[in-house]
Amino acid sequence: LDATQAWHLQITEPERLRGLPETALAMMAEAARRASQDGWRVTLDAPSYTAVMAHAEDRALREEVYEAYATRASDQGPHAGRWDNTPLMARILELRHEEARLLGFHDYAEKALATRMARDPDTVIAFLERLVEHSLPVARREIETLRDFARETLDIETLRPWDVAYASERLRQQELAISTEALRPYFPVERVLAGLFTIAHRLYGVSITPVDGVEVWHEDVLFFDIHDEDGELRGRFYLDLYAREGKRGGAWMDECIVRQRTDATVETPVAYLCCNFTPPSGEAPALLSHEEVTTLFHEFGHGLHHMLTRVDEAAVAGIQGVAWDAVELPSQFMENWCWQLEALPLFSGHHESGEPLPAEWLERLLAARRFQAGMKMVRQLEFALFDFRLHREFVPEQGAAQIQACLDAVRRQVAVVEVPDYHRFAQGFTHVFAGGYAAGYYSYKWAEVLASDAFSVFEENGVFDRETGRRFLRDILERGGSEDPLELFCRFRGREPEIDALLRHSGILE
Repeated sequence: LDATQAWHLQITEPERLRGLPETALAMMAEAARRASQDGWRVTLDAPSYTAVMAHAEDRALREEVYEAYATRASDQGPHAGRWDNTPLMARILELRHEEARLLGFHDYAEKALATRMARDPDTVIAFLERLVEHSLPVARREIETLRDFARETLDIETLRPWDVAYASERLRQQELAISTEALRPYFPVERVLAGLFTIAHRLYGVSITPVDGVEVWHEDVLFFDIHDEDGELRGRFYLDLYAREGKRGGAWMDECIVRQRTDATVETPVAYLCCNFTPPSGEAPALLSHEEVTTLFHEFGHGLHHMLTRVDEAAVAGIQGVAWDAVELPSQFMENWCWQLEALPLFSGHHESGEPLPAEWLERLLAARRFQAGMKMVRQLEFALFDFRLHREFVPEQGAAQIQACLDAVRRQVAVVEVPDYHRFAQGFTHVFAGGYAAGYYSYKWAEVLASDAFSVFEENGVFDRETGRRFLRDILERGGSEDPLELFCRFRGREPEIDALLRHSGILE
């Protein structure tokens, strides 16, 4: 966070920002005003960074921002060595390895799996490599298509990493006749929240209402109650949606209060739901990209898992005690409604006219789900294989050099975009070094298999089928960590999970 917040670029020539959408320009102008600067202030916060990478026509600007982002907290880049995380990472890995050995395990990967659905390291590697086998050929075809498009249409002879998002957005507009920014006016945050809450009501019978007068840490933070069909208060949550200076990047759900039974009562669970969306500017409301909508649904899925639990023991209530490779099931499961024709009208509507998203745009949006599906898949598999192999193969005597060496080896196996030598992704990989996903990043794909397979029941019965929703509530959301997650999944699905639904939803298989 120190490294992210330390870098900024003041721009006073508007031509350097040609191509950026008005929402991004307004955000950057507001950032400059708050810093008592003229013009526009580009930062490494997600809304600013992604806007530049996807839309800035100035290739040199994209490269400058890319290098600053790719070298955060490392020995490279504009702040080389100032906040270098490398020694800390090596020490963290040493301590994890020592912990594993003290507990009788061969390595930290083996130790981490002791409480997860995947019971041994070979199972995880085989799972990831099976996904690589299906996805890598698709990703290679997609990157060649992008290179051809960049050369023939954008006059970019050699596609570099800082061109990928920009070229991809142009290709998506050409193929699907729809852009990320063109969709934003149809996803005002108030409409998205109302639709999200309506979907939760249709699935699980819960009602979500705002509560005023609750003390919060920033004026933008909202607070809500969740009641079930019988009027019982089941949970409460804080909602902190927007990026701001000093706030941790990314999106997450965390616990404020965990459900537990005391001598006097049952404590109501309370959650924090935090995102980093582009804030409202002036009189204009906050307008979300569809990707941000999906992020919100994801975190809300985590929140429902925490808040709707019926388990009274805190250690296994909500997300507590849930195997790490199963804890993403409710969140990734919830994302599926972002892509359903029956659901989209509930959370979309033009912020000025209220007009629904045009029918032809709905179809294009659904097609966009499969756009560059292989490239998206192998990027996540790169992260997962790097994390797992690093913790499985780490040798304390070899020190920090193993970190980049392991990442380079994984990239040679699965990556389709070659990054510069200065790239230091690992130094900012907070999921693994500071976020609890050590030897567990594979969990996203593992749980995505569970989520896709579980959602296929709704595809069979109807995406708002109330009885199927009640079964998911009863068998998954309410049980927390009180039972083995594989048993819970099989109780709901009627069999063990299969990967076919994930590959189909992702567009890897027809």
